[in-house]
Amino acid sequence: MDAKTPSQSFTTVTDMVLPSETNPLNNLFGGELLARMDRAASIAARRHSRRIVVTASVNHVAFNRMVPLGSVVTIEAQVTRSFKSSMEVYMDVWVEDRESGERTKANEAIYTFVAVDDTGRPIQIAPITPETEIEKQRYDAALRRKQLSLVLAGKMKAKDATELKALFE
Repeated sequence: MDAKTPSQSFTTVTDMVLPSETNPLNNLFGGELLARMDRAASIAARRHSRRIVVTASVNHVAFNRMVPLGSVVTIEAQVTRSFKSSMEVYMDVWVEDRESGERTKANEAIYTFVAVDDTGRPIQIAPITPETEIEKQRYDAALRRKQLSLVLAGKMKAKDATELKALFE
């Protein structure tokens, strides 16, 4: 199976924040943003795997900035690393200033997806070859995140998490 680059899965989803999607402070509901990120990430995962994909986990979400009513929100998603059947998708969320059009990073998230066949069984996917410096950093960090997750779930012994151990040596 030929390796793919993160740019081959790159997905951009742009939308506006409407009144029915806001809380009493007129900011986008966090759950609404999570749903939008899930859709963008699933498209990126599908582009990488060319298979049906399912959300396996929401590994990290940072709500760093409020997203006000009427804002134009852009989610940029791409697969940062693939494993046997799973893949990590990293997302940056941008909010566009109404007057200047300047984009500010508001949030970020990391989701994990699994590619499955028509019966729902995990299926092998192509590896990733990062190209840019940020892609290489995210690629390396993805293995550490996976090892940490496996250790916390009791599926890997801490002594076997070589990438994590290297951080402390």
